[in-house]
Amino acid sequence: MYTKNSKQINLLFVCKYNRFRSKIAEGYFKKINKNKKIKVKSAGLIKGTSLNLETIKIAKKLGVPMKGKPQGLSSKLLLWQNLIVIVADDVPKKIFGKTKPNKQIIQWNIKDTKKHNPEEITEIIKKIKLRIDVFTENLKIEIL
Repeated sequence: MYTKNSKQINLLFVCKYNRFRSKIAEGYFKKINKNKKIKVKSAGLIKGTSLNLETIKIAKKLGVPMKGKPQGLSSKLLLWQNLIVIVADDVPKKIFGKTKPNKQIIQWNIKDTKKHNPEEITEIIKKIKLRIDVFTENLKIEIL
């Protein structure tokens, strides 16, 4: 994917509304990332409404900052990114078309919460954190 010759990685986390899964991924990645060559943003396929306060509280308790308003995908973001991680099972990879050289799309297929159940939210956040931990380690290896 990326080598030490890569200038910069512009990582875009995507979910359906940018209210939960991609926001969690962005917040946690920013918290643990120490590599200045990796920039990160998040967006929703559809711009969502405001963040859920219960979700923010649970995320904070689990050490994940959730900041900013939900944003939708834009041509500016799609041009900026060179790596997309779809943190959702309800956003098809094929909508991004064929990848161009030096661009990659990864899909994690993480389900969304349906009822804002605190236990379910907690489990999803833990799952995303684990995926980010593994992903970050793999990125370190690939860009060394």
